[in-house]
Amino acid sequence: MSDLHTTGTENPMIDDRIRGFPPGHAPLPLDAIGGKGWKPYDGKMALPLISLDRQAFGANVELMMAYVKDHGVEIAPHAKTPMSPALSAALLAAGGWGTTVADIRQAAVMLKAGQRRLILANEIGGIAAARRLAALLAGYPAAEVHIFVDSVPLAQALATAWAERSDLPSLGLLVEFGAGRAGARSAEAANAILDVILAAETPAFRLSGIANYEGAAATADADETLRRIDGVVEMTAAILPQVRARIGKERPLLVTAGGSVFFDRVVAGLSAAVADDPACRLVLRSGAIFFHDHGVYERGLAGLDARNGFRFGGETHSAAREFQPALRVWAEVLSLPEPGLAICGMGLRDVANDQGLPRPLALYRNGSQLAALAGADVLRLNDQHAFVAIAKDSDVAVGDVVEFGISHPCTCLDRHAILYGLDPDHRVAAAYLTSFG
Repeated sequence: MSDLHTTGTENPMIDDRIRGFPPGHAPLPLDAIGGKGWKPYDGKMALPLISLDRQAFGANVELMMAYVKDHGVEIAPHAKTPMSPALSAALLAAGGWGTTVADIRQAAVMLKAGQRRLILANEIGGIAAARRLAALLAGYPAAEVHIFVDSVPLAQALATAWAERSDLPSLGLLVEFGAGRAGARSAEAANAILDVILAAETPAFRLSGIANYEGAAATADADETLRRIDGVVEMTAAILPQVRARIGKERPLLVTAGGSVFFDRVVAGLSAAVADDPACRLVLRSGAIFFHDHGVYERGLAGLDARNGFRFGGETHSAAREFQPALRVWAEVLSLPEPGLAICGMGLRDVANDQGLPRPLALYRNGSQLAALAGADVLRLNDQHAFVAIAKDSDVAVGDVVEFGISHPCTCLDRHAILYGLDPDHRVAAAYLTSFG
């Protein structure tokens, strides 16, 4: 079911066109799904489906909020991971400073859900895109939106779009530094962008800070990755006093960076510069860390531990042990065509594969867990199928349900219109609508 079928209500009717919803069951309002007592392996729910371990998610939220509070920084969790206004609102309620989005459409989703403080952590294009952003924000006079800018043409386009209208909220511009993706590559490039922004400033169009995304600088070599990331962070720190000298001491400024793997390097490299500027605040944008995974982020947090980066409360913590993977995909065994091979009903349309294949975790039969699936591996995926290597003497039967861990939440959740929230007994306790367009 497209998001178009659910536009216009926060509590839409859900039916068996949605993955997970029991075939033949009468339609239900979204908020009634959590009261039915369904389980992913109970034989009622349609498979495949994706679930959120609500206890693990809550523990991850508590852990990350403890970290940012201890370091005196803010966090605007990136909403692109689940694109769920309900989960984004939960992160705000837990202490989030605001919400990060990746494009104009994502901003529209969060604004329509009542969220008013956004970081649009990306460039958007040229004058046509600037006018589209202006058209959106004209409907939200109380919005506080900050947007990445890494070129003179984008700064000029935004200035033109804001000069054309008198019905827009104030737009904050964040000059972005970068490596490996977008972002100015030098102080000279950043100062050229600053020249344009400062010359065009009005009460509704102002420089609001500087930004980077350090994760794009990562390479396959861990040492080279840290050198590149530290270089981007150092460049960002070095420009801050230059910016302050140009705009005076009083104006509030944001410095924003920090994904879900290298936020420790951001805090280490930017905290001192921000502390020297009383009108400045450091805002992280980590988002996927609240969901974690059994793949790319599992490896990333192992690297964080290897550099002793997860410190708060005067202690070094283990990010790899304390953060918990919260997402699962559930699928049935469809076929056992030859010894050592199980074909499961889950494929490229259901699960991420760009940062590693899903991982078989456990086997369920007749509504109960039968065994762990240690040693089983997903060999490959096609549209609707997962090819799973199992031991030749494994007790796996057609119709069994397999619980899979995933790698890379951001490219897994976007395949699903509903995320089913599970309590510790695996019962569905809530359903969260996603809005991927």
